[in-house]
Amino acid sequence: MLKPREAATALGVSYPTLKQWILSGKLHTVKTPGGHHRIPESALKPLTQSRSEEPARTSRERYRSISGRNQLVGRIAEVKISGLLAKVVLDIGDQRVTAIITADAAREMQLRRGQTAAALVKATEVMIERV
Repeated sequence: MLKPREAATALGVSYPTLKQWILSGKLHTVKTPGGHHRIPESALKPLTQSRSEEPARTSRERYRSISGRNQLVGRIAEVKISGLLAKVVLDIGDQRVTAIITADAAREMQLRRGQTAAALVKATEVMIERV
């Protein structure tokens, strides 16, 4: 029996995705006496088979499956987890983008230096400064 986070890691999906599958009934779980979900390993097999049948996608195609179009793809230069937050620095060309995300998110995504990642920029304003 796996905890939800362990099952999410085994399936290669995020914890929120796995929770949605549990709540929608797509993934069968057993509740502990304390009300926590546990997932039998046998319940993961149909999901791993359906994921392995999907055509392989490039990293750019994976990122493009998100509706936001302001995406900057680069390499992770630094991941620093401190308390509840994590600092993630991406090298994008000759520029660096720094994001502060939750430590849980950084752990769930298993962010490591050297991996390819995308920064999604969503803002209502863009300011320009002459340098």
